[in-house]
Amino acid sequence: MFRIEWKAVRGSVLAAAVAVAGTLALVPHPSVVAQSAPQPRTGLPDFTDLAEQVGPAVVNIRTLERGRAGAGGQMDEEMQEFFRRFFGVPIPGNPRRGTPPGRQQPQPEEEQPRGVGSGFILSPDGYVLTNAHVVEGADEVLVTLTDKREFKAKVVGTPDKRTDVAVIKIEATGLPAVKIGAADRLKVGEWVMAIGSPFGLENTVTAGIVSAKQRDTGDYLPFIQTDVAINPGNSGGPLINLRGEVVGINSQIYSRSGGFMGISFAIPIDEAMRVADQLRASGRVSRGRIGVQIDQVTKDVAESIGLGKAQGALVRSVESGSPADRAGVEAGDIITRFNGVAIDKATDLPRMVGNTKPGSKVNVTVFRRGGSRDLNLTVAEIEPERAVRRAAAPDDKAKGAAGAGAKAMGLVVSDLTEALKKEHKVKGGVVVESVTDQAARAGIREGDIIVAIGNTEISNAKEFESVIGKVDRSKAIPVLLRRGELATYLLIRPARG
Repeated sequence: MFRIEWKAVRGSVLAAAVAVAGTLALVPHPSVVAQSAPQPRTGLPDFTDLAEQVGPAVVNIRTLERGRAGAGGQMDEEMQEFFRRFFGVPIPGNPRRGTPPGRQQPQPEEEQPRGVGSGFILSPDGYVLTNAHVVEGADEVLVTLTDKREFKAKVVGTPDKRTDVAVIKIEATGLPAVKIGAADRLKVGEWVMAIGSPFGLENTVTAGIVSAKQRDTGDYLPFIQTDVAINPGNSGGPLINLRGEVVGINSQIYSRSGGFMGISFAIPIDEAMRVADQLRASGRVSRGRIGVQIDQVTKDVAESIGLGKAQGALVRSVESGSPADRAGVEAGDIITRFNGVAIDKATDLPRMVGNTKPGSKVNVTVFRRGGSRDLNLTVAEIEPERAVRRAAAPDDKAKGAAGAGAKAMGLVVSDLTEALKKEHKVKGGVVVESVTDQAARAGIREGDIIVAIGNTEISNAKEFESVIGKVDRSKAIPVLLRRGELATYLLIRPARG
């Protein structure tokens, strides 16, 4: 398999060389070039100088954990499969091969290989940056330099799982350190290079281009997407631009097989350094929080409530006593600006809040019932995640029949009891008794609390019927509802012909 892949790569390189040679053969006389417009750059970049320059500052990281010999683990299984498939031999030193079933003898506790990763040296006195998942849970961390020296490393503070960034320290001086670049200066299509230890193969150099920036994968950070070959073991290694500057930490791959498939992701170096500086200074990362649970705003909802375009973060719930609660933020609000900065998509908000120093006073703009209002709050410090309380089933509803307007949309609603208002933390609204037809297709369920139709708040069933009677049923009708502790918008669309 490797031979076939290498031929394909070699063929590509030869084809590129022929193309370049052909281009050079057509270059006109220098006097003509001087009079013509500047020519675009051709050919492939040469990474040899970069590899020599940055390579010595990239390290191999091995982690060990204490356990009984022969116990094996997930990484053992992965490495065994790798060696079986690509080399046709079992992994060297596999303690389980050759031992008859039922004959295993208890072994004393000893340190076993746990995983392999990469890192790079931040400063000559031995601080190394890597991924949190590389060192998480390890009983011992070993760092090997390109000159084959090996050091035991100490994990600095608590690795940050949210950004997958960790700092480790080895006792050495005069080490080669990387140059830190600026991720925001990267351009899509720009050449970049990676150095790491895929499958434990130390100081492996791969190259490619930036495929996309600000790629939202659902994690805390927006990633740099590249087509640089990244495989297990590359984690924690540097992504380097053509100026020899580190612009990211290689962290994730998209793969259905466990191997490289042309899509890899790197943590922007400016975000990583912000975390690293805090770990080195205090041993922990401090982040802001305001106490809301959010969701994205869809294009249909934005248009139907007068927001215009899909932007901001829809507040689904507000934690009692939180900064957002004290400032007057309500479930169903759409936060459009935080401290004067526009929120393009929902995932922008946690990043903005998290990067705000706890104790800071900020202004928040919310869109509510067709208009914007500014609220002031004081950012708190993030706390460990707590389990969300499950809301009680609304079994104490006040019974009541809906009018013709509600029934036409497939709804039967009734007034809220005081107990339900208190439980769901709402001032008014109606509870859905039954749902069919258009309302059911919209996703409304029995027990949902409808608090607004479009930008009009609902206090009771009578008011609900009055509002429904005035809306244009030839268009989608936005409904703001509470389900348990969460708020969301659903669209009731016109009846099918």
